[in-house]
Amino acid sequence: MQKEDLRIVFMGTPEFAVETLKALVENHYNVVAVVTQPDKPVGRHQNELQPSEVKKYALEHNLPVLQPVKMKDPEFVETLRSYQANLQVVVAFRMLPEVVWAMPEYGTFNVHAALLPQYRGAAPINWAVINGETETGVTTFFLDHDIDTGRIIMKKHFPIPDDANVEFVYDGLMHLGAEICMETLEAIVAADGHPISIPQDECAELKAAPKIFKETCQVNWSLSAKRIYDFVRGLSPYPGAWTVLKDEKGGEAVLKIFRTTKTDKQVNDRAGTLMADRKHLYIACSDAWLQIDELQLAGKKRMDAQAFLNGMKEIEKYSVV
Repeated sequence: MQKEDLRIVFMGTPEFAVETLKALVENHYNVVAVVTQPDKPVGRHQNELQPSEVKKYALEHNLPVLQPVKMKDPEFVETLRSYQANLQVVVAFRMLPEVVWAMPEYGTFNVHAALLPQYRGAAPINWAVINGETETGVTTFFLDHDIDTGRIIMKKHFPIPDDANVEFVYDGLMHLGAEICMETLEAIVAADGHPISIPQDECAELKAAPKIFKETCQVNWSLSAKRIYDFVRGLSPYPGAWTVLKDEKGGEAVLKIFRTTKTDKQVNDRAGTLMADRKHLYIACSDAWLQIDELQLAGKKRMDAQAFLNGMKEIEKYSVV
């Protein structure tokens, strides 16, 4: 088989997926259509429609775009079938029904931002950092009936520095995902559409990567300083870890935390107690004080701790929960 024999439908939505679509185009693969989410209502009155990053790139390169509301919609399925793709590539998209993933002759493979079988789910990058992992990676695998369980084609590893936030890991895996996609396609071409793939190890102690919601992002100050440090960087810069700042009169405000530093200062106060010197803000965790470096009070701009302290009086009268 030659690479020109592949007729590829690409499926993806966010910026993360654009890097792989770009690699397909620049390496002269035959992308016959692109499937992405419907335009998203934005603006104060939700009366403007914003296209996905994948759609923007596809239109710039004159690629046909499909935006189904429902993946099982008969009209969409027939339109997809009309492109006669023999392979589908999925990056950061939605769950596909069998009528879609089983359609191409050579199947559908996904680029997943984790080392499967670990971190199956919607937010693998965040959870790897939140859990303090020192390594993650990307995996290509063939889709089957269950989420992220199909036969593995390839893996590539990516180290996570102790001071890296999720943005750093996201950017690294975005480029690594494009690389592994190209290598996977080369393997598919070399094997006439049927590369070696292996079943996932179901005996492993699996860590999940469920979708992250607002309530997921609230800091639990009764945990260790290390776990909270990892939690903050695993949600920074988006969606952002948050806590509730309380004053002695019962007033409350949401406080987002974007960057912290671990300390060896032992705690004798209860978790959530605030302490400050002229330039630094600290919050008590279960075992040590955590230095807060960058934060944002509701209604205010993001700032460093010193700027925050300049606007606060008698910080010891506040606490967080």
